[in-house]
Amino acid sequence: MERNQAEELRALQDTLYFIGGKWRIPVINSLCNGNRRFREIERSIPGITTRMLSRELKEMELNKLVKRNVYDEMPVLVEYEPTEYCRTFGKIITEMINWGRKHRKFVLSAQ
Repeated sequence: MERNQAEELRALQDTLYFIGGKWRIPVINSLCNGNRRFREIERSIPGITTRMLSRELKEMELNKLVKRNVYDEMPVLVEYEPTEYCRTFGKIITEMINWGRKHRKFVLSAQ
């Protein structure tokens, strides 16, 4: 395999690892749509469990995609926000949404 192809494959695998799993993209989409509090994010994603959302947010924080802000109030207020780095993925999500819409129409029209 040529060096360029090997690098492309590695980059593609990194991207697939990042978006892999059922919940990563919906969580990013929710955050980019303005949901900041844990329950807001949870309510905006049908079917996600509290445990899974917590796990996703922790992993995304470790990967510098989400910033967790804790405010010293009573009760303690925790908000999440997408980092600028995370927002660079927004165009890809938009393209995925557009492709998914077209694909659904294509498949349904072929039936």
